[in-house]
Amino acid sequence: MNSQPTSSSTRIDAWLWAIRAYKTRSAATAACRAGHVRINGNPVKASQTVIIGDTVRVRQPGFERILEVRQLIAKRVGAEAASHCFTDHTPERPAPAALGLPQRDRGAGRPTKKDRRDMEKLRSGR
Repeated sequence: MNSQPTSSSTRIDAWLWAIRAYKTRSAATAACRAGHVRINGNPVKASQTVIIGDTVRVRQPGFERILEVRQLIAKRVGAEAASHCFTDHTPERPAPAALGLPQRDRGAGRPTKKDRRDMEKLRSGR
């Protein structure tokens, strides 16, 4: 396995890309610029270094991942090898049915105008 640490610190954008939190390094850099990445509670720039033991919070659509750095890598490796580089402390997400979204019976046809108004009322919280 070629995931040995090359130094005592690694750039956060490279580490997030290497552990497969983002598909591309430029996506990781953009997330840092947008303020979606925090190290130990502080917003960071893409060039910020990460060290072993840091807590990294990554905001992704619909939830936030909480990762603890266990190993430093700067090059992308296989998914199994990447999973050994962090500990995931992210709480489980609730199931979509538990969110209270309206469900229609299969084969019930299009919603009527009254049904649509009721769904809009639920969505807006009125």
